Amino acid sequence: MKKIIVAIDGFSSSGKSTMAKELARTANYIYVDTGAMYRAVALHAIRNGWMTENEIDTIALEKHLHEISIKFRTNTEGKTETYLNNKNVEKEIRTLEVGNAASRISTLPFVRRELVRQQQEMGKNKGIVMDGRDIGTVVFPGAELKLFVTASPEVRAKRRLLELEEKGTKDSYAEVLANIVERDERDVNRDESPLRKADDAIEIDNSNLTPEEQRELLWKLFSEKAIITNND
Repeated sequence: MKKIIVAIDGFSSSGKSTMAKELARTANYIYVDTGAMYRAVALHAIRNGWMTENEIDTIALEKHLHEISIKFRTNTEGKTETYLNNKNVEKEIRTLEVGNAASRISTLPFVRRELVRQQQEMGKNKGIVMDGRDIGTVVFPGAELKLFVTASPEVRAKRRLLELEEKGTKDSYAEVLANIVERDERDVNRDESPLRKADDAIEIDNSNLTPEEQRELLWKLFSEKAIITNND
């Protein structure tokens, strides 16, 4: 079966990363979490004092962007973890603070250009599942399978709250919901590569889908595209 590119876009905490990871594991594909890449850049900016709650030192960030190395490695449990300059930052990048900072960082054209370049390099040999905000529209507009994942803000807030609690982070439901609504607004209305559904993407609203129903649907869509591509 010929390898294809799977591009999964969607709103924050819509479950697209879970979908992408499971599909990559089942299909024996490479998984790339582009959201984690922006989170890693944001974390680096915060640590170096280039970013505060109200301001970004874009001059310093652009000057040092080439020094940032982001890699993905699989741990002993088979889970993909993010490494920033060879250090595991998976836990640090999943906080609300870094998530909100990443949404702001992602509006900077020079950051997006550099990370898109890296992402396109990762997909040169296909056999890749990539999720984010602009994968099907900007990074891989020619991807064989494009999905756009959504769910209600309330459902996404509950999911995100559970994730944060599992990581030992304490935030209220109201805080998480407000953060998701704010990020949606920023992602949809930013000037550089705004979040939108590609014309040929298949939309999946998983507000009421069980994990098993979602897995079955995803594998069905993937199999159909992979077989069609193989027969072309």
